[in-house]
Amino acid sequence: MQYNELKELYDLPFFDLIQKSRGVHEANWPEREVQLCTLLSIKTGGCSEDCSYCAQSARYSTEVEPERLMEKCDILERAKLARDNGSTRFCMGAAWKGVRDGTKRFDQVLDIVESVSELGMEVCTTLGELGETEAQKLKEAGVTAYNHNIDTSPEHYKNIVSTHTFQDRLNTLRHVQDAGMSVCSGGILGLGESTEDRLKMLEILSNFNPPPESVPINSLVPIPGTPLAESQGVDSFEVVRMIAIARIAIPGAKVRLSAGRKQMSEELQTLCFFAGANSIFYGDKLLTTGNPQSEADLNLLKKLGLEPQKPNRDLEAPEKEEERPLEPALS
Repeated sequence: MQYNELKELYDLPFFDLIQKSRGVHEANWPEREVQLCTLLSIKTGGCSEDCSYCAQSARYSTEVEPERLMEKCDILERAKLARDNGSTRFCMGAAWKGVRDGTKRFDQVLDIVESVSELGMEVCTTLGELGETEAQKLKEAGVTAYNHNIDTSPEHYKNIVSTHTFQDRLNTLRHVQDAGMSVCSGGILGLGESTEDRLKMLEILSNFNPPPESVPINSLVPIPGTPLAESQGVDSFEVVRMIAIARIAIPGAKVRLSAGRKQMSEELQTLCFFAGANSIFYGDKLLTTGNPQSEADLNLLKKLGLEPQKPNRDLEAPEKEEERPLEPALS
């Protein structure tokens, strides 16, 4: 979708927008299922990047202490626990600028991925920047989806990060898609961005070819010690609007209610599900921030008559449309 179309949606009365997004959701996701994903930080802290929102940057003084890459046996134990608790996707995140083929840590990650993929869950990784070779090897090892958020608009991005460019992120996403993995990419609300920035972010995501398989919508959790520590929270209705517009703009994607969910009431989460969210991170922790308890999540889904989605290890990445350009257009 183009920016002017997204702006027209944004300007609709709230109930009109929700009614429209609900119709799109039911047409594309009639099963009333929610994907339960577990995110594990397999290498925490000490990152060389300067993302203003991140507690894991070595440039900021936060409570997060740098740690080495977790042992494979410990990761497998956590993956099995996640599977037994109902998660169908296991996502492993590492606080690195990126990974390089031929290095010890990349070989370790490939070995870990191969073992986790044998557990029957979908496997997602988020390891920073990837080249063509690294993307292909992750796919061969068993990664079904790769998370690499674009965070905000290209115009606002330079106010948030200086150690890499917006185009760098698009390049990684292209390598992921060329390797045949699904793209998981979304944004963060509350970075000091404008409504225009939020809509431009969704414009770019909706014009990916092929489209993202999942779109996380995060609300900033301000971390003491980071440049955005004093940022104000995002209005609840704004979160719902962004969920709704994402659902309309990318109808075939899972829209994931992501970071910031711990601060949301059950009623607000319910409104987000109604507007089009059908995926959550499930468990006690999201990398370095809290997350609602698993039992509370399952109880809420039961109240709403929603079922956990079954894992799909044969998940195929969306196919590109030949008549559309491969690269998303930057406005």
